[in-house]
Amino acid sequence: MKALISVYDKSNLVDFAKGLLDTGFEIVSSGGTSRYLSDERIDHVTVESVTQFPEMLDGRVKTLHPMIHAGILADLDKPTHVTDLKSNSIEPISLVVCNLYPFLSNPSIDLIDVGGPTMVRAAAKNHKHVGIVVDPADYGDILAELNANSGILSDQTRLKLAAKAFNHTAEYDREISRWFKSKVADSNKEDLISRFDFKDEIELKLIKSDLTLRYGENPHQFGAFYKTEGKKSWIDDSVLHSGKKLSYLNIFDADAAWKLVHELSNITEKKPAGVAIIKHANACGAAISDNLQDAYIKAMEADPVSAFGGIVGISGHVDLNLAQIILDKPQADVLIAKGFDDDALELIKSKRKVLRVITAPKPVGAQVEFRVIDNGFLVQEPDILDSLNGGTWTVVTEANPDESGWLDAALAYVVCARTTSNAIVYAKDCQIVAVGAGQQSRVMSAEIATIKADGRAIGGSAASDAFFPFRDGVDAIAKAGITTIIQPGGSIRDAEIIEAANENKLAMILTGQRHFKH
Repeated sequence: MKALISVYDKSNLVDFAKGLLDTGFEIVSSGGTSRYLSDERIDHVTVESVTQFPEMLDGRVKTLHPMIHAGILADLDKPTHVTDLKSNSIEPISLVVCNLYPFLSNPSIDLIDVGGPTMVRAAAKNHKHVGIVVDPADYGDILAELNANSGILSDQTRLKLAAKAFNHTAEYDREISRWFKSKVADSNKEDLISRFDFKDEIELKLIKSDLTLRYGENPHQFGAFYKTEGKKSWIDDSVLHSGKKLSYLNIFDADAAWKLVHELSNITEKKPAGVAIIKHANACGAAISDNLQDAYIKAMEADPVSAFGGIVGISGHVDLNLAQIILDKPQADVLIAKGFDDDALELIKSKRKVLRVITAPKPVGAQVEFRVIDNGFLVQEPDILDSLNGGTWTVVTEANPDESGWLDAALAYVVCARTTSNAIVYAKDCQIVAVGAGQQSRVMSAEIATIKADGRAIGGSAASDAFFPFRDGVDAIAKAGITTIIQPGGSIRDAEIIEAANENKLAMILTGQRHFKH
């Protein structure tokens, strides 16, 4: 029995090679692997001694020879194949051990393996007679089976190894393909744009995360978290300090809270501290302040009933004082922050044992978003908010917002953009006081927000994620005591809407940018 070994990753190779010799295999090897085996004093024959042809072209041509590939590809159930082997004095190879150059570690022409993938594919194609091993982690199981079965692998094992081998070469080729595409793009700078390139084909590979989910959206549904290959996520470098494992919805809502709280922190340099509370994908509370304690209290006071069991995002570092405030407020399911002082973390863990406490880095920001539609995908760029109060916003009414009106409008605008449409959000004194979300009519969202505000929105600002189709939405907002409305505009009834704002003595800001979130 012959085993051909040609590997870049030499992990556990010595013990595996010795085990093969003990099982009765003759080892054939080439290049760096042969030199490695020689240094370890492991008996083997070189590929050159089999092919009677030297390595050439700086090692680019070693195993690409009929004496090797006929031994791998021969179907021993076919008499003509057996005859061909005998007439050419070629011995069959029953085991190929090969893994490829780590192309991603230093992408270059020299790290594009040719002979390796050819051997792997040949062995995998002929898995009926050849075992192909591409992963050092499999060495132990392979040796155990060979020892138990007189050097023979079962049909099922060879089939599994072949499937793994084809996946190995497919991933390798995919890496090389991406590299070549990037080189083509680099050669044509005008094609390099910051926006996502909606080509005829999108290559998407998802890698299952080590993060184990308790279940999916409901307990009877299985769930898992997959990462886009080659892309980072804030979840990758987050740390779960305490509490139960995260569920599908925990991660979904935590992502919404963590992204929103970073947008809140960018509204104004004067109030960099932000806190957001998410419940069922929508904010039920949010606030900005010059300190985290005040922001946390305001965010919780927006809707304490809904805040219970919510997901809380905190833009900064939690100290002992803030930890004590957290324990005095309604209990959340998940608490995610930039960091925790040691004493603050220990206090929270001791008092709220089921609370999932997470530290996380800043969100990365996706370049593209996917949504599954049956067996297809809707693909879009993410909704990036335009510059807050940055030149594109226009006051179109007789009344103008004062400084606090502008700031509350910006806060309501950010939260509204991240709230399920149709959305109306009220803010007062840098605190969200009411959210009307997910209604089929905009006026209903406004009426719900007015009820929730219960008088707390007087003198505040309101945001709408899209234009008002009729004036009834403006009239409903006016009943809450709002003094400023911010909305994109663009309705055929804009003149009527602006007149309604003037009649109600409201200031109205048009942004020119809709922010639906479905």
